[in-house]
Amino acid sequence: MKGFKFLLTLAVLVLFIAACGTDDGGASEKEGSTGEDSGGQTYTVGIDTTYPPFEFEDSSGNYKGIDVDLIRAIAENQGFEVKLEPMDFGGIIPALQAGQLDVAIAGMSITDERKKIVDFSEPYFEAGLTLVSQKGNNEIKTLEDLKGKTVVVKSGTTGAQFAQDNKDKYEYEITVLEDSPSMFQEVSNGNADVLIEDYPVIAYAIAESNLDLKIVGDRLNGDHYGIAVLKGEHADLLDMINTGLQELKDSGKYDEILNTYISE
Repeated sequence: MKGFKFLLTLAVLVLFIAACGTDDGGASEKEGSTGEDSGGQTYTVGIDTTYPPFEFEDSSGNYKGIDVDLIRAIAENQGFEVKLEPMDFGGIIPALQAGQLDVAIAGMSITDERKKIVDFSEPYFEAGLTLVSQKGNNEIKTLEDLKGKTVVVKSGTTGAQFAQDNKDKYEYEITVLEDSPSMFQEVSNGNADVLIEDYPVIAYAIAESNLDLKIVGDRLNGDHYGIAVLKGEHADLLDMINTGLQELKDSGKYDEILNTYISE
């Protein structure tokens, strides 16, 4: 009888554990699931939080900006989730190559050089580079005025590449820094004569932070931003990103996001 009672108790215990395991598994699978097609897949997204109005961290420690709102809206539209991973811009493509990131959205210009490493979404923003000097500097108006001057740029950016490509032609020196605020400070302090930055970024920074800087001359080029995944990887994810981006544009949500941070 004791053996029977023991077996009966053991059977009940096994059934109880199995039931608990089923409940936990169901909750775990359901948690984070936002769409049928993707099964609630979570993708790690690289961002550069020193790049307002596209990405920044507010006073409460929350990530904000055009890129942040856009990738979250695309994820919601397409039924997947995102985990934001802030890092220096120059480390984003290496992180994609190392498998530490699935996606990058960081005001990243679509270039032939980057296309060798990543696959881009359809363009989501037209930017363009510009020269920026101290407000009181009236000597510099064009690239021709940079002879013997110091130009500061951010590592890994199209601005840095543009500066390098034109260095010999216009005979200036280059200083490379790791983030936009450091660039702004370098020119404000008079340690560099000009910086090269994406037009919407510096226009926003000057307006919001009352920097002692000004935009000079015309835009240096035409630039389009894209969302990136490692080349040859995540084709299905890239399809979802493009589909979601187009649906946001068609619905007016895309314009709503842009208008939250910038206006023409």
